Order: sequence, then C-alpha cells, then structure tokens
Amino acid sequence: MSARNPQLGPDGELRHLLSIEGLPRDILVRILDTAHSFLSVTEREIKKVPLLRGKSVFNLFFEPSTRTRTTFEIAAKRLSADVINLNIAASSQTKGETLLDTVANLTAMHADMFVVRHAASGAPHLIARHVGPEISVINAGDGRHAHPTQGLLDVYTIRHYKQDFTNLTVAIVGDLLHSRVARSEIHALTTLGVPEVRVVGPRTLIPQDMEKLGVRVFHDMNEGLRGVDVVMMLRLQNERMNGALLPSSHEYFKTYGLTQKRLALAKPDAIVMHPGPMNRGVEIDSSVADGAQSVILPQVTFGIAVRMAVMSILAGNT
Repeated sequence: MSARNPQLGPDGELRHLLSIEGLPRDILVRILDTAHSFLSVTEREIKKVPLLRGKSVFNLFFEPSTRTRTTFEIAAKRLSADVINLNIAASSQTKGETLLDTVANLTAMHADMFVVRHAASGAPHLIARHVGPEISVINAGDGRHAHPTQGLLDVYTIRHYKQDFTNLTVAIVGDLLHSRVARSEIHALTTLGVPEVRVVGPRTLIPQDMEKLGVRVFHDMNEGLRGVDVVMMLRLQNERMNGALLPSSHEYFKTYGLTQKRLALAKPDAIVMHPGPMNRGVEIDSSVADGAQSVILPQVTFGIAVRMAVMSILAGNT
C-alpha cells in the first residue's frame, strides 16, 4: 500500500476503497463510467456477469443496515461472487474476540474481499493495513468518518440527471456533525469540479471547521436553497447525538425540513436526494419525498451498479 494513500497500490491503482478523500479525479470517473456499463446488467432477464466468479466476499456489518448491506450483497451476487454475511450478534465478537482476530480467522477461510461497516472511525483502515495484498477492503461506513460508496452513488445520481458537474450548485442540508455521508459527498463533489457546495443546518449540527473543506456554510434554510440545482437531505442521527443539540424534531422540521414551499426556492428542475433511512415529517415532507423532483429511489438502484463497479475494479487490481 502507498504510504501517501493507503487505498492505492504502488502504481496508483485502487486496492481498497476506504475514503473518497485523497482519491484522484480519474479514479472517481472510472468508477462512475464502470457503474454506467453495469446499469444495463440490472435490466436484463439474467442479471449476472462472471467477473467475480470463484471469489469470496465477506460482509462484516457491525452496525445495522438495510440498503447498504442488501445492495452490496446483490452487487456481489450479480458479479457471480460467493457472498458470506457474518451475523455479528451471533459471532465470536460478542465473546470478546478482537476485530483483527475476527479478520485473521476469516482470512484463513480464503476471503478475497471484506465489506466493512463499523461504529468506530478508522476500523476499515485498520483492517486494510493488516490483510495481505490479495485481499481488498471496502468501507461501508465507519463512525462519523466516511461512507465512500454512498458518496459515489450520490454523485453518479447527480451525473445521471445533470450530466455536467462544472456548472452546478449543490446544497447538503441537515445533520452535518454526525454524517459520514456528507463528508464523502463533499470530497466527491469538489474533486469532480462542482463549483459551489453549500452546507445548510443549525449551528449545533455543523462542525466549526467545515469551510476548510471548500464549502459555503448557511444557517438560514431559505438562503441556502436559493437557486440550487441539487438538494441533498441528511438524516437526523439521533443515535449519535449527545446532549441537547436540538429542541425537538417538530422544531427542526419547522426550520430545516424540506417542504414544497422551500423547494420552490431552488431551480425549477432541481433534484431532491436522501441517503435513507428517511424521517418523514422531520427532515423532509412526504409530498417532496414522493414528488416529481425526488430521485431517492433511483439512488438505491444506482447504488447496486456503483457497488458492482467498485468490487469489479478492486478485483481486477488485486
């Protein structure tokens, strides 16, 4: 692994996907282009290609997940891989086994790829440092740190509907403080040349150093949405909140919930996105979530193609 970027091999090829931060633009574009080629596979009667035949993909989810775990499993199976879902609640982890011991035992079972979600930021990086060169690690979300495949599927969705990144204004709205998705989105959008990325939310839910990432910070929802091409709503992560960061869900919706009236401040052809799971009536009104400008369900569909692309590229580089 490169000392400069642990995701890249000696020739600059992608060996692991741990974070979008630090990845060159050409790798992101290659993933998006490869994903586009896989979209047609998902529409066939026989939805399989043999690119990962004989490979074993282990899904290690130490946190709850519906969309991410399921779409990774579907993606691996469509690439003809053998998929093993580790039930963490029933594993030796509950008996005190360390993360690296768990991984060492699974490696002895001839794993080729680990897809890892963990509450601790940096857990996938730790695993990547301790596996052999024949094994790839994909970060499926670690703590507050990163969620690279979600960031990639979001920029894929934007490219699908808007084609060109270089004339867009994108607003990311909500709980930036706890969101690993937002960090991955911001790195992806700025790397791909989006000229203006806005973050919108209450002062208690936006980190103080956010502007260092090259974004504009807004605390007024109406100002933040004015004239934007893309509205990305974030989930309120109540399970990660300590202390009184918000008065109530009802108050939050009144100030930062996406309603039809607020959406009208964006461009008429603006698209609305959400990584899920949605809290209807808290972050977003049902009329918007189910409305004509919403692309929330296509995001899930594109997620399968993006995850197929990442796995096939990694398998070709190991």
